[in-house]
Amino acid sequence: MKSKKIKSLKTLQKIVKNLKIQKKKIVFTNGCFDILHAGHLHLLEKAKKKGDILIVGLNSDESVRKLKGSNRPIISEKDRAYLLSGLSCVDYCVIFNEETPARVINAIKPDILVKGADYKHGEIVGEDIVRSYKGKVLRVPLLKGKSTTGIIKKVHENC
Repeated sequence: MKSKKIKSLKTLQKIVKNLKIQKKKIVFTNGCFDILHAGHLHLLEKAKKKGDILIVGLNSDESVRKLKGSNRPIISEKDRAYLLSGLSCVDYCVIFNEETPARVINAIKPDILVKGADYKHGEIVGEDIVRSYKGKVLRVPLLKGKSTTGIIKKVHENC
């Protein structure tokens, strides 16, 4: 399973540099995207509409375990990246090992950072970085009742 949309950070930096020369507006969002669902797609489609190029930062398996616990992720990072790269709204995907995407955000300097509305302004990782060069930070309303945690709970209840 290969996708031309999945890039290393070093490669992505070169791509972004060329896109910015072409005056393309770069949008960035990130997450675990474990068990891809309608809520994820809603966020990604809304994010894509904010600019020309959507880059998705994907937490690695190691990073997800640190954030969510030893029984996560359900889906491997390679499969999650492949699924995300198959979405028409996603232009590029980059996997990161850290608990936050701050290093990725600092490296690519997106014009717009998008997160779900469950994050309040001031608690969005990278918000300070993006605002430091006059970029925008936007929050997208979530789809009610659509979450990976909810799906996992429902599966457990039905087993």
